Amino acid sequence: MSAPVFPIRLVARAPDVSAEPRPGVPAEVWSAAEEGRVAAWHHDSGAVRPDVRFRALCGCGRIAVRFDVRGDRFVRSVATEPQGPVWKDSCVEFFVQPEGASGHFNFEIDAGGTLLSSYIVDSTRLPEGGFADWAPLPPEWMSRVQVRTSLPRIVDPPIPGPLDWCAEISIPLELLAAVSGASCRTSPGSEWRGNFFHCGDETPSPRWGAWSDVGELLDFHQPEKFGVLRFV
Repeated sequence: MSAPVFPIRLVARAPDVSAEPRPGVPAEVWSAAEEGRVAAWHHDSGAVRPDVRFRALCGCGRIAVRFDVRGDRFVRSVATEPQGPVWKDSCVEFFVQPEGASGHFNFEIDAGGTLLSSYIVDSTRLPEGGFADWAPLPPEWMSRVQVRTSLPRIVDPPIPGPLDWCAEISIPLELLAAVSGASCRTSPGSEWRGNFFHCGDETPSPRWGAWSDVGELLDFHQPEKFGVLRFV
């Protein structure tokens, strides 16, 4: 089966998601972007499978991604430290492999806006945890990634819902190039690889959804299952 293709629109300036207060950049700012959907749910997922949409824009040296999660239930957010276990919370994730890069980045954001990110060259899982060849993003780069969500930092106990929430992230291209060593070209027609996810490993109704289907293996870190991100 051929890989799905998602267009990332090139614009003069990607949305600035750094300013407070919440709930983030208005949806109309993203009107130039195409809309994708996280709809490939792993069979181990529970009954809660919200409507998860995403958009992406690139401009002025940054890639910005917005997730809109609609009709979510049992929303939970307790990880507050950067690089914490956000995947256990209600979480959205953007994985990206720039053209020419030997590995991929994971940008994982829980509903409260806590970020986990690393660069993985060999995603073979190790018995003691982690991967065969990987490194978390250093703090100096983490601080340059803009993140904003529509919910408070801590959501506990879980909100039964249904609830709509959004998360936005803006990533410097300079970061991707410096860490991966790739040129990170974003000219029209350039193609990268990537995927978009929603999960909640330790919410009352665990779920694992993807844009590009990961198949039988419950592991988002399968770059061979990524789709194509085409700059237009």
